Amino acid sequence: MGKIIAISNHKGGVGKTTSAINIGAGLALKGKKVLLVDIDPQANMSQSLNIVDHNPNIYGALKGMYGLEAVKIQKNLYLVPAAGELGGAEIELSAEAGREFLLKELIENQAEKYDYVLIDCPPSLGLLTINAFTAAHEIFIPMQAQYLALQGIGKLLGLVEKIKKRLNPELEITGIFITQFDRRKVLNRYVMDTLESHFGEKVFKTRIRNNVALAEAPNAGCDIFTYQQSSNGAFDYGQLTKEILKRR
Repeated sequence: MGKIIAISNHKGGVGKTTSAINIGAGLALKGKKVLLVDIDPQANMSQSLNIVDHNPNIYGALKGMYGLEAVKIQKNLYLVPAAGELGGAEIELSAEAGREFLLKELIENQAEKYDYVLIDCPPSLGLLTINAFTAAHEIFIPMQAQYLALQGIGKLLGLVEKIKKRLNPELEITGIFITQFDRRKVLNRYVMDTLESHFGEKVFKTRIRNNVALAEAPNAGCDIFTYQQSSNGAFDYGQLTKEILKRR
C-alpha cells in the first residue's frame, strides 16, 4: 500500500494547497506514482490544476454514488477532484454510520496503485479533516514563520492526539515545514528555531521562500515545475521532495 499523507493546517493562507500540489508533482517527477485527493470545499487544488466541475468527484464518492475515480494530470500524477457540494457534506454525512471512516475505506481500495496518496485538507478541524486523519499514515503541516502560527498549532495537535487514541493509532505527525520564508526577518528565524527545538527532526530543513511564481502557477493551471522550472519555488519544492524521499 502507498504512503497516505494528510497535508493540513486549520489556519488559512499558509500554502497548504500549493504544497500539496508541488510535493505531489515533485514526487511524480522522481518516478513515484502519486494520487492527490482534494477534500477542501473551496476546491483550490482542483481549480489550480484546471479541473473544474468535474464528475465523478470526491463528494459523490463520499456519498456512496461511486468509488474513488481519478483524473490524470500528467505522467505519474492523478487527482480526485473536489466539488462545491462538499460545503454541506459535513452535515449530510453526520448521520452516517462510521462517518469518520468513509474516506479511509475509499482510499484503501485504491492505495495499492500508488506510491503516495496526498490529501489536501480543509482549513478547519471538522468531519472532513477527521476523515483525512483517520485515513492517513502521516500528517505534514505547512506553517508560516509567524508568532500566531505557533499559537494555533496547539488545536491541531490536540485533534491528532484524539484521532490517535480513538480512530487511528498509527497516525503520526512526521513533517513540519515553513512556507513564505524570508531569512532576513528576525521573526521568521525565531519561529524556525522554536519549531526545531520543540519538534526536532520532524521539521524539514527545506524552507519554502516567498516566490511570485508559486502564486502565478495556479493561474496557469499547473504545478511550479511545469510553470517555471528555474524559479526559487521549483528549487525549494524540489529540495523538499528530496528530503521526503530521503526519509523513506
